Amino acid sequence: MGVTPGAIPMEPMQVQEPRGSLAQTAWREFTELAGICAYLYVCFGALIFYKASILHSQGVEFVAYGLALGKALILGKFVLVGHALGIGDRSKPRRLALAILFKSLVFALLLVALSVVEEVIVGFFKGRQLQDSLREIAGGTLPQLLATSFLVLLIMIPYIAFREISAALGEGKLLKLLTERR
Repeated sequence: MGVTPGAIPMEPMQVQEPRGSLAQTAWREFTELAGICAYLYVCFGALIFYKASILHSQGVEFVAYGLALGKALILGKFVLVGHALGIGDRSKPRRLALAILFKSLVFALLLVALSVVEEVIVGFFKGRQLQDSLREIAGGTLPQLLATSFLVLLIMIPYIAFREISAALGEGKLLKLLTERR
């Protein structure tokens, strides 16, 4: 089969697999959102419990588990949007461990940046100045912001590792491996 001079070579047609009905897609996305939100709630709840216990030892009462749930829901949606946009997928390293660390770092930066944007927007609707909203982020000091950012990175590493290893093994195989009787 020859190519005519001056002809533009055609790419082979890519066949897209059917993704299922709208209800199936909605259910899949809901379960994915529920999973990431549950994971984030446990992580944030543990951090708030730790903070509350430290403050209690100093005579300060602090319990904000509702905050953990709210943050888990908001950040869980941010994570799903990041996955939908393919964030961290374009220039992945070849080694799985490096890919996990790279994507975890990208998602941690995304979550910190979107949390800052969220705080500014909430502050705007509450009539606060931009500087006042920025001061309230992660406790208001640079060391607290860095510590919070590092904790977000540490929270993202197991989540991204689970997703990347699951993708490398094939759909559903890691979950099956983890939940089947031995």
